[in-house]
Amino acid sequence: KDVEKKYYVEVSGELKNEHLKIIKEGVILEDGYRCKPARLEILDSSEGNSKANIFITEGKFHQVKRMMKSLGVNVTYLKRLSIGSLVLDESLKLGEYRYLTEQELKKLKN
Repeated sequence: KDVEKKYYVEVSGELKNEHLKIIKEGVILEDGYRCKPARLEILDSSEGNSKANIFITEGKFHQVKRMMKSLGVNVTYLKRLSIGSLVLDESLKLGEYRYLTEQELKKLKN
C-alpha cells in the first residue's frame, strides 16, 4: 500500500504538457473517484501515438487505463516496470513468476 509503481504505457493519441498537471493533482475517473496524485513522464508524443512512464501509489481496477482514458487517450500497451525499489524481472515470460529473494523482501519492507 502506498508503494510507488512504475508503468510504461503507449497510447493512441497525444499526451500534452497540460496532462502532467492533471495527473499530478489526481485524475478524476469516470465513476467520480479521484486518484491519488501521480506522476507522468512523457517520453514521446505525437498526434497519433504517445509513450510515457506513469508512477502511481495505488492500484485500483485497471487504474492506469482509466486514468489515460480520462485524458482522452486509449492505452494500446501497458507494462509494469517496478514496484517500489524492486525492478521487475525482464527474463520472465508473460504469466510467469518467481519468488522474491530475501534481499528483495528486505528492500521492499524498508
